[in-house]
Amino acid sequence: MTTPSDLKPSVRRKALPIVAGLVVVAAAGLAAVYGIAGFGRNATPAECKQTADIAKRIAPLVTGEVAAVTPASAPRLLPDLAFHDADGKARKLADWRGKTVLLNLWATWCVPCRKEMPALDALETKLGSDSFQVVAVNIDTRSIEKPKAWLRDTGATRLAYFADPSAKVFQELKAVGKAFGMPTTLLVDPHGCEIASLAGPAEWASPDALKLVEAAIGR
Repeated sequence: MTTPSDLKPSVRRKALPIVAGLVVVAAAGLAAVYGIAGFGRNATPAECKQTADIAKRIAPLVTGEVAAVTPASAPRLLPDLAFHDADGKARKLADWRGKTVLLNLWATWCVPCRKEMPALDALETKLGSDSFQVVAVNIDTRSIEKPKAWLRDTGATRLAYFADPSAKVFQELKAVGKAFGMPTTLLVDPHGCEIASLAGPAEWASPDALKLVEAAIGR
């Protein structure tokens, strides 16, 4: 194969801009297909600029019972996830604009979810307000009534029931690298931007968790 170094100087001067152009085109093509870094993938959208400050604010509080939480290094606007409430009414993540949300995906077959649910309920009891809510979304695909009974059995009385029997919410978050298994939890700011994420359970009613969530809310 011929390379620019094999050419005569006069020809090489003409060839190099062409080769460089081809490299740029090829790189841009790869970026379009794979979304590689350097082509805007890591850029923080305008609505998430303040979210970066929140993520930095909670970073020192990622310890103890919430040590596995990962603050967003480059906060992104999350997909407008769709699910429904206990009455079957269509809901979207955008319905919570103006509130900080702890979004949790759970399933009845998930053993860690059962252990975590009372803590999520306690977090909602302690901090639930006009500025914060725990939004726990069930993604069971085989039964409609079982998840409701399961939620009651865990002793969760303050959590509202939300569900997506298609489990599309999980797939959408998985597609953006934010869901890997159950439970999956995301801390979302009032603009719908990711503050932090967690793969797996946490003791959300612990002093460590309360401090972290309060810092995210701005208390």
